Amino acid sequence: MTKQYDAVIIGAGHNGLVCAFYLAQAGLKVRIVERRDVVGGAAVTEEFHPGFRNSVASYTVSLLQPKVIADMRLHDHGYRVVERPISNFLPQPDGGYLKLGGGLERTQAEFRKFSNTDAEALPAYYDALEGVAQVLRDLALKSPPNVGEGLRTLVAGATQGWGMAKLSLEAKRDVLDLFTKSATSFLGSWFESEPVKAAFGFDAVVGNYASPDTPGSAYVLLHHVFGEVNGKKGAWGHSIGGMGNITQIMAKVCRNLGVEISLECPVADVLVDGDRVAGVKLESGEEIAASRVIANVGPKLLYGKMLGQEHQPEDFRRRMRGFKAGGGTFRMNVALSELPKFTCLPEPGEHHQSGIIIAPTLDYMDKAFLYAKAHGWSKAPIVEVLIPSTVDDSLAPEGQHVASLFCQQFAPELPDGRDWDDEEDAAADTIIDTVERHAPGFRASILGRQVLSPKGLYRKFGLVGGDIMHGHMSLDQLWSARPVLGNGAYRGPVKGLYMCGAGTHPGGGVTGAPGHNCAREVIADGGKFGRFSAV
Repeated sequence: MTKQYDAVIIGAGHNGLVCAFYLAQAGLKVRIVERRDVVGGAAVTEEFHPGFRNSVASYTVSLLQPKVIADMRLHDHGYRVVERPISNFLPQPDGGYLKLGGGLERTQAEFRKFSNTDAEALPAYYDALEGVAQVLRDLALKSPPNVGEGLRTLVAGATQGWGMAKLSLEAKRDVLDLFTKSATSFLGSWFESEPVKAAFGFDAVVGNYASPDTPGSAYVLLHHVFGEVNGKKGAWGHSIGGMGNITQIMAKVCRNLGVEISLECPVADVLVDGDRVAGVKLESGEEIAASRVIANVGPKLLYGKMLGQEHQPEDFRRRMRGFKAGGGTFRMNVALSELPKFTCLPEPGEHHQSGIIIAPTLDYMDKAFLYAKAHGWSKAPIVEVLIPSTVDDSLAPEGQHVASLFCQQFAPELPDGRDWDDEEDAAADTIIDTVERHAPGFRASILGRQVLSPKGLYRKFGLVGGDIMHGHMSLDQLWSARPVLGNGAYRGPVKGLYMCGAGTHPGGGVTGAPGHNCAREVIADGGKFGRFSAV
């Protein structure tokens, strides 16, 4: 084996880098091993067509924890996020459109085009959502109580439940609705207009291979609103230099603390000696000795491929086989000769700097899912177009643009034994056709494209089933039960094995929270290093 490390981290995605930072800051000797030739995991910026760069997978900022940003001093190294002037823009089939965001009064004015009742309901809806979202923000940087630890479980559960207990009766009802209801049912209790419900319902299907009619989908909607940008709660923004700029800065900060980052070092196995981990074995055959192994890969990869089945208790094994993963996401990046000209709003404007949502109703979203289950993907899929070059001229040549196309619902595995390698170009053409119907000339403006089906996302980033969340965000896979009850506090079933990725609390998105929380637990277990007072 190589020299001994206090911790080896599998995967240099943003959570792995965050975890490494806190461990190194506390004095641990840390090495990160990364399968790819670049750090960042799914948060990377790459040139995909000559002269055109873009965020390849993760593509927008909101959920990254302010504490992580401050602790790592990311702003000192060039971290900069430009807020969207409005949140989203939804073209409508009748030639109209809806703009969401830009302040309460502006959004209410937009809603009045469709429903005065919905415009009047909006302030109370925002208040209800914000009340629950604040509870989630407070929990994001706390480790869930680990069921089975006796008094410690009870104390942690009572402490973390206090925020929920303090809510008003109305707010507690909202919590119950958001965790159990479908997005369709939840939004239907607030609004009457289909475009308005669609504007909020889109968040319920992002990275979620489910219909907005699926019970529990309302929680996914909530998960996407508890972030902030530049101190503004619920806002979203563009990272200047793309998402890869964030992780490159994180890697620099880690290296400055002595963290070793080894690229093109895929892990084959987690090594176990007796009842605890001993390090990792790379696919090259090299073995790296470490008293702690921290996995920044999803639970399906860790327990399905890297940790031998003989080291997993039988019940744990069975439950991990049943762990649900598969997000149904299809990603494209396109190089454009010009901005798309939407029939409903053809001239350049703030809508080009927002999330452009092609999914005009919840029924449209439901049909996209049902068709995907039956046929692989819909002829009218859900598409979000983001054009970061409108605020960041480093991404494309002058006068030209790059666009992210973030698309739902595409079957993680195609029916009838079909293979995504054979059909991803046809699916990509369907996506372009969908945008073309709202912005004629879009297809002709495409100079180059990068296509990533669910299988492509797995091959490139290790996202099983194209699941950007590392596992469904359903009630049975949240908080103390993420990834499985009894191992919800970042510790695996073998001593010295930890998890720091999106398959742990609080789940998916570029948050840094799992990496932060896992580091705290590692150091709390470390004895000679004591408690992690910086967290």
